[in-house]
Amino acid sequence: MRSTWLALQAQYHYDRNCRTIKYSPIKAISPTSASAALIIADNRYTVDAYRWYSCTLMENDDLAFQQRRRRFSMVLLVCLCVIGYGLFQSLQSNQPIDEPTADPSVLSQRIASGEYTRAIEALGQLAVAGRVSQVGYDRSKFSQGWADYEGCDMRNRILQRDLVDTILDKDNCIVLRGTLKSGPYSGKDILFERGVGTSGAIHIEHVVAVSDAWQKGAQDLSRQERRQFYNDPLNLIAVDGPTNQDKGSQDASAWLPQRSYRCRYIARQIAVKLRYSLWLSPPEHQAMQKQLQTCPLQVLPIQKEE
Repeated sequence: MRSTWLALQAQYHYDRNCRTIKYSPIKAISPTSASAALIIADNRYTVDAYRWYSCTLMENDDLAFQQRRRRFSMVLLVCLCVIGYGLFQSLQSNQPIDEPTADPSVLSQRIASGEYTRAIEALGQLAVAGRVSQVGYDRSKFSQGWADYEGCDMRNRILQRDLVDTILDKDNCIVLRGTLKSGPYSGKDILFERGVGTSGAIHIEHVVAVSDAWQKGAQDLSRQERRQFYNDPLNLIAVDGPTNQDKGSQDASAWLPQRSYRCRYIARQIAVKLRYSLWLSPPEHQAMQKQLQTCPLQVLPIQKEE
């Protein structure tokens, strides 16, 4: 902003912050004197002290504004940090217990050490081929219902793992009531209550569908391996019933869950297919790769004992 207060010659001007009087390209003097007049160079030009004082007032007003702006920025930053931390804690609390969560720096260190495996790297270890015919498929070729694990069936084991505020029967096995918080497929909280007409609200889902597995390598597994696949906690999660029915037996090229769970969903599918030497169809591989490019630090789930 050029000053209109300067006398006689345009050689004297304030800079845009109204802080400096310039006489020539090689000479500049800051107006720090409170004298009645400021004489510069050969005394030919005089800047009126009153006008210099007005500029000083403008500078002080500008400084006060900057201080207020800095204080406001600090308050805003603190508020954003508090909100962000709350959201992070909420996301942490809703992660399945066998899916590692950490900040990017920790994840990078653990990936480098070999403790975690990046999903996008594991994807490259899977074979890609077309699906085979579904002829001969029957769910009973995998398992005759849920396997028993230490006196409790796998369905109730998964409900105990994935639900919160659970109420069990007197044998501490059957889940009578509980809540699925932020269900992985829909993102909704779902109340579970055991009973006719209510138990179907929550399904125990095979992340890699049984039919899909049959068409991509499971035909070559032994009966014992197929039974293990069917009851493997790595391949089982609690989800809301209607959304699970929408998925059916579709792979990642045709169906994905709500956005916040997609990377973890695909990472879990990769982990399951690696464990049982199942392959991917070309469209499935392409869909997985595209999704994992949005989350390059997504790691495979860590299997824990149930």
